[in-house]
Amino acid sequence: MQNILILANGEMAKHFVQWVGKSRIDENHYYITCAFHNDEVKGGANLTFVPDDPTSFLKLKKLMERVSFSVVFVVIKDRDEAIYSYKNVRMLDQKIRIVFVSLWDDLLLEDENMSLININEMMASHLYEHLPNVPVIAKDIGLGRGEIMEVLVPFGSTYAYRHIGSISHRKWRIAAIYRNEKQILPNSATMIRPNDLLVILGNPTILEELYKRITRRKGLFPEPFGRNLYLILDMTLQRSEIMRRLNEAIYLSTKFSNSKLYVCLISMTLSSPLEEIMEMRSDKVEVFAYYNHHELPSLIEYDTSQYDIGMFLVDHHLLEQRLIQDLFYNMRRSVYIFGKLSLYDIHESVLLMGEDREMESLSSSVFDLSESLGLKFTLGYYSSEGEFKEKQNIIDYYGSLSSLYNFKITINEKRVNPILELKNQKGVLHIAPFKKSIFSPPFIDFFSTQISRYFLSIKKHPQLLIPVEE
Repeated sequence: MQNILILANGEMAKHFVQWVGKSRIDENHYYITCAFHNDEVKGGANLTFVPDDPTSFLKLKKLMERVSFSVVFVVIKDRDEAIYSYKNVRMLDQKIRIVFVSLWDDLLLEDENMSLININEMMASHLYEHLPNVPVIAKDIGLGRGEIMEVLVPFGSTYAYRHIGSISHRKWRIAAIYRNEKQILPNSATMIRPNDLLVILGNPTILEELYKRITRRKGLFPEPFGRNLYLILDMTLQRSEIMRRLNEAIYLSTKFSNSKLYVCLISMTLSSPLEEIMEMRSDKVEVFAYYNHHELPSLIEYDTSQYDIGMFLVDHHLLEQRLIQDLFYNMRRSVYIFGKLSLYDIHESVLLMGEDREMESLSSSVFDLSESLGLKFTLGYYSSEGEFKEKQNIIDYYGSLSSLYNFKITINEKRVNPILELKNQKGVLHIAPFKKSIFSPPFIDFFSTQISRYFLSIKKHPQLLIPVEE
C-alpha cells in the first residue's frame, strides 16, 4: 500500500479530498491535513485526517518520520502558506515527489521532482476545448501533447459511412468508437457513422490535420483514402495519348484541395516524350520512372504508403493484369480509369443504384467529387422490372444529403437495361463501388444483373471506382 500526504485547505482542496473519498483505489492510504468538518468529507478506512497546521515544520516532521510517503500534494489557497509547506517538505526529503497546485502565474519553482499544476492554465485549456471546432486531447495520458484525441464525426463528413479498412492510416489509428453510449473496439469491417465519437492515436501534428479533415463536410476528396494522386503512365502509348492522360491528371490534382500528383512512368521506349514530361515537374507534380516491370506491384505499394496516395489513375489494359487487380483491391484506394472521352468533355457524374450499404458508403465521396469537379450529379435507377419503390429509402437519403450539401442532384428512374442506357449516354463520369466482382469478365456470369460484371467492358467514359466493404 502507498501512503499519500495531502497538505490542504480552501474550497478547491475540499473538492479534491471529496473526490479522494469517493476513490475505489484501495491500494492507497491518504493522510490529510486540513480544517474540514467530518460531515464535509466522507471516506473509508483508507483516509486518515490529521488536524494539524499544514505549514508547521515540527508537526510535519513528526508525521513524515512516523509514516513513509510516496508522494505529497500541496493544495493550499494562500500563496505564502503553500510555499512554506513546499519548502518544509523539501527540507525533510529532497527526493520525494511533490504535486504543487498553483493559483499564481508568476510562481516559478525549479524542482525536477515536482509537478506544478497551474490552475489558470488548466481552466483556460478546459474552456478552450468547449469552443466549436476545437479537438479534445488527452492531457494526462501518454505524453499529453495531443497524441490522443477525441473527434466527433459530423453528418456529411467524408469519413461518415466509411469502413475503417478503406481509410489510409498513416501514422495514426482509431483506437475506439463511442456510439449510443456504448464502446466499440473497431476492426477493418467497422463502419464509421455520423455522431460517432472517435478516439484516435498518432503523431500530434498528423492528428491536428486529421481533425480538420474529419470535421469538414466537403472539399477533401480523395480523402479519406489518402490525399494525393498517383498516375501510372504507360509510355508505349502514342504521344498524344500520353500527354492527354498527363494533362487530365494535372487537371484533377488542381481540382482537389491540397493534392499533389505523382507520375510513375512505365514501359519506357526510345521514342517516349520523357524530356517534355520532365519539364512539367513542379512543387505539385513529381515524376519518376520504373524500368523493372516485375517489381512494379511492390514499388506501387511502397509509393502508396510513402506519399499518402488516395487515388490511382490508370488505363484499362493495366487492370487486365491479375497482380495489379489484387494490389488495387487490397490497398482500398479509389481508382480513376481513363476513357475514350477526355475528362474535359465530361459534364455529369453518374452513379447507378446498388445495395443500400454500398450507396451509403459512396454518398459523401460522390457529392464531394462532383462538386469539386463542377459536375452535375445523377443517381440512375435503371430497372427492367420497374420496381422503383424498393430503393425509396436510399432515394430519400440522397435527397437529404442534397439539402445538407446545398448541391442539386437528379434522380433518374427508367425502365431500361442499365448496360445499354449507360453505353448510350454522353459526357459522363461513371462512378461505381470498387468490388471484387469488377474484375470478373461478363461471360463468366452472362445472365448476371450486376452492373459491376460489365463495368470494365464499357470503355467509352472515364470511370471511377470507390472502395466499399463487401
